[in-house]
Amino acid sequence: MEQKKCNDINHRVKELRKVLNMTQVSFSQVIALSSGYLAGIETEKRRVNNRLIKLICSSFKANEQWLRSGEGKMFADDDDEQYIKLVGLFKELNNRYQDYIFKEIDLLLKIQGEESVVENNVSNVD
Repeated sequence: MEQKKCNDINHRVKELRKVLNMTQVSFSQVIALSSGYLAGIETEKRRVNNRLIKLICSSFKANEQWLRSGEGKMFADDDDEQYIKLVGLFKELNNRYQDYIFKEIDLLLKIQGEESVVENNVSNVD
């Protein structure tokens, strides 16, 4: 019974990747996993652990209950269509441009963090 449950999770990981219209390489890049390891998951040679479930859910807005049990909606939020569209567009970019997008996002997050610190300092002065 436990083996079947594991396999179902493995199938749902693959199903999620396909719905997002992503290759194994692009999907695995987003969650910082080797594409070989992801292939092992999809072919049921590797198990999906709790850390990986959390990472997949946070990275792709997947519904954790659905990923674990197959119950509920695949995605956690109502803005599923926009998210799917965004991931699909990202997938169409070649690796060089995907890397550029990741670097820009990292830069924006850094700037956002710095702005938050400045805003907190200003509000503390008031």
